[in-house]
Amino acid sequence: MTSLPRGRAANGFSGRRRRAVAALGAVSAGLLVLSACDKPTPVATITVGDNSVSSETDCYNDGEEVKAADLAKCLKSKDIESIKVDPDETVRFGVDPAIADEGWTILMNGQPLTDSSKKTYRTIPGSVFFNAQYGASGDSTLVSIKEGEKTVTGLWSFKLKKDA
Repeated sequence: MTSLPRGRAANGFSGRRRRAVAALGAVSAGLLVLSACDKPTPVATITVGDNSVSSETDCYNDGEEVKAADLAKCLKSKDIESIKVDPDETVRFGVDPAIADEGWTILMNGQPLTDSSKKTYRTIPGSVFFNAQYGASGDSTLVSIKEGEKTVTGLWSFKLKKDA
């Protein structure tokens, strides 16, 4: 039996020890959970009217150059998001600030359509994506967002389908 007054043992040194061990356990568990998570890639979004599609990408190397072979695979991917575009509508491109900080360019069928920008938002008339003058052919166009001004550090692709 202890000689401490009633309730004192629970609030004394052993109570503090239990709380410290519990806090240390919670912090350790939280770090373990966080270390198991992959950092998500930045997202690019295209909006036409009331419709939007967003995409993360496998062609992202967290600020480092993506190899040309990996870029070719991404452009041939079957999992490319698509959106219908009325040529009379405006197509809005939005990127995460992480993409904008590196500079980004809109590509149409692999060719630069715009100059590099560090803004998070750009607009282009829908008719551009189906105009042969800009390299379009048929009723669909592959549009990509290329991150990086000198080297490619990320690539997000979308298929725009003519809706008119």
